[in-house]
Amino acid sequence: MSEILSQAEIEALLAELQTSGGEESVGDSAPAGVGASGQGTPGDFAAAPNSKRTIAYEVYDFRRPDKFAKDQLRTLQMLHETFGRLATSSLSAYLRSPAQVEMISLEQVPYEEYLLSINKSVFAIISLAPLNGQAVFELEFSLVFTILDRLLGGTGRGFDRSTLTDIERPLVTQVLERFFGALKSAWESIIMISPGVEGIETSSQFVQVAPPNDIVITILFEVRVGSQRGAMSLCIPYQVLKPVTAKLSATKWFSSGPKRTSPAMKSLLSWHVQRVPVPCAVQLGTTRLHVRDFLSLRHGDILKLDQETGSEMLLTVDRIPKFHGRPAIAGRKVIFNIHDRVRD
Repeated sequence: MSEILSQAEIEALLAELQTSGGEESVGDSAPAGVGASGQGTPGDFAAAPNSKRTIAYEVYDFRRPDKFAKDQLRTLQMLHETFGRLATSSLSAYLRSPAQVEMISLEQVPYEEYLLSINKSVFAIISLAPLNGQAVFELEFSLVFTILDRLLGGTGRGFDRSTLTDIERPLVTQVLERFFGALKSAWESIIMISPGVEGIETSSQFVQVAPPNDIVITILFEVRVGSQRGAMSLCIPYQVLKPVTAKLSATKWFSSGPKRTSPAMKSLLSWHVQRVPVPCAVQLGTTRLHVRDFLSLRHGDILKLDQETGSEMLLTVDRIPKFHGRPAIAGRKVIFNIHDRVRD
């Protein structure tokens, strides 16, 4: 049996719905304000006490179908609010100037509508491995030139230009890598992504990461650098996020919290900790001096320490005593041979 209704069947179905709807909206007696002839004002009919329930409905736009549920959008919002906080710290340290990245809105719109809403911006086409496809990271020219001016020793003022020079393009890539580090950290509770720049464009007509009618997630940010403000946005097509949509529900996201202590995560954390440099120093001995003696020290002066020649010396790690040992010689280098650990 065919699932497609004929025109006659559609008209019959609509007529039946109209008839049943009219029966549901009329009570046993005529509503107040309506005479025997059945005529009355619309306001009187809407306020009639004997009127029964109305049929609930929801507006649906077939040109803009919703691909993400509300809880998935809330999860994406929380992820990118975290990204904004991390990007604020990273950008402030990189520019050595007060900076703030704040998420303004998150929407799902057709890709064509997203491109039409943007003017005079730098578009970075990025990959989000291991996710397939490409996304768009967009920054206004005014924001880009504010950051570049600050990086090159200026006060952070913008320029009225819409092109990038060969020197400015690598600098923009370095700025984007700072944002990518924050984006990677914000998404690690969902999936470990490795953002990378595939290309940089200055015109939206060359940025085609999705068909015009495909739904994309657009996240708008406001970036403040000193007294200057600019807009930044991230556009991720639905097809890129489709493999992880199940993980975007609030229940899945919060229940995945304890999984962060997996062996792989512990190994990664241990690898990063082992690469952290710590200052170590060998303490040859101590002595006490008056300030006048300290100020009069000159090249060639000899200080008498409280350490005997054959006694063990102390190795400190970040000024904290950790090991006992003695100096030795290995080839042409002076080394420190550890004998014992400092006991608490």
